[in-house]
Amino acid sequence: MRILLTNDDGIHAPGMAVLEAIAARLSDDVWVCAPSEENSGAGHSLTLHLPVRLRQHGPRRFAVTGTPTDAVNLALRKLFADRLPDLVISGVNSGENLADDVTYSGTISAAMEAAMAGIPAVALSQAMRDGGHGFSAAEHWADKVLAPLLNLQMARRTVVNINFPPVSADAVRGIRVVRQGFHDYARGSLVEGTDPRGRPYYWFGLHDIEHTLDHGTDLEAVSDGYIAVTPLQLDLTHHASIGSLAEAYAA
Repeated sequence: MRILLTNDDGIHAPGMAVLEAIAARLSDDVWVCAPSEENSGAGHSLTLHLPVRLRQHGPRRFAVTGTPTDAVNLALRKLFADRLPDLVISGVNSGENLADDVTYSGTISAAMEAAMAGIPAVALSQAMRDGGHGFSAAEHWADKVLAPLLNLQMARRTVVNINFPPVSADAVRGIRVVRQGFHDYARGSLVEGTDPRGRPYYWFGLHDIEHTLDHGTDLEAVSDGYIAVTPLQLDLTHHASIGSLAEAYAA
């Protein structure tokens, strides 16, 4: 199995080293193509107005001077002329990608870029707290959580989003397949300050965003110490609204 690894934290991030160790247990045909710098929060952005450069960092290891989407896009077009990857894994992200944070996530978007090309894609994220457990849960549980996916025929244009809880490996309570939860972004934090030249600035994302732990969601699963497995789809159409909208325009 040919596996392409990517992320949004950059090729030198600790989570990439963890992911490479995980992938090495699955295959001996593992490639890396990731951003050269951190791109957290880049979403599904594609670089259009600047050149993107591809630099080699060793056998089958490449960095791209662009976004996670750029990295996957360029890898598929330039590195795999003979045969495309059988699987793309994005991560292991330092921090969770839960609820509607997936819309901001470069980790998720890199996997989505692969799914758009018809390649099965998985995103791995490790929730971090003050317990000092690091990537312990991901390192020890990744094999078990990935194994059922290797022979699964994933639906086209879908991504499997996996989040590991911020606990030690032996404290993980199991695996739950759950739906995406939702944050309360209306009450998200905004920090205001003044720079040395007296100009105001604003800083997002310094504190946790409030959310409700609805039953059966990724937020609840990770909070309860479980690994959350959530299938995501690229089709953002709200199908239930098509009929009512059609009637409104027909009037």
